[in-house]
Amino acid sequence: MAGRYYEGFEVGETIEHEKRRTVSEADNQQFCDMTMNQQPLHLDAEFAADTQFGERVVNGLYTLSLAVGLTIPDTTDGTIVANLSYDDVEHPAPVFHGDTIRAQSTVTDKRETSDGERGVVTYRVEAFAVNRDDELVCEFDRTALHHKREHAAD
Repeated sequence: MAGRYYEGFEVGETIEHEKRRTVSEADNQQFCDMTMNQQPLHLDAEFAADTQFGERVVNGLYTLSLAVGLTIPDTTDGTIVANLSYDDVEHPAPVFHGDTIRAQSTVTDKRETSDGERGVVTYRVEAFAVNRDDELVCEFDRTALHHKREHAAD
């Protein structure tokens, strides 16, 4: 189990996630197909060429999902009860096919549950396009309900 229990987090710490992923055209196409999002800005090269971006833009929900996935091994893999919320999502820059994405999480809050057996941790997650001078492409708050180590087997 790679994730951390509630006790393993400190407010203010930033976790640099080592995993990265280069987004392919197939990733974007499959995500759009699975979610039934046929927005031409994501799928139609000719249409997208005439936009302010000049090319297709990766689906923003894929970018958000990828950013969450990149954080899992270092934060919640096997140590959470549930994700509680994703808030204040922003996409300050688009992601394009071929961009390599990395993520970092900063712990912004943590508190025990009223029964003292679990804890709620909130992170500010930031995703960057490393091939574009680490340009910020997505940021959001993620809140998860974590097991405490002593109650993990319950």
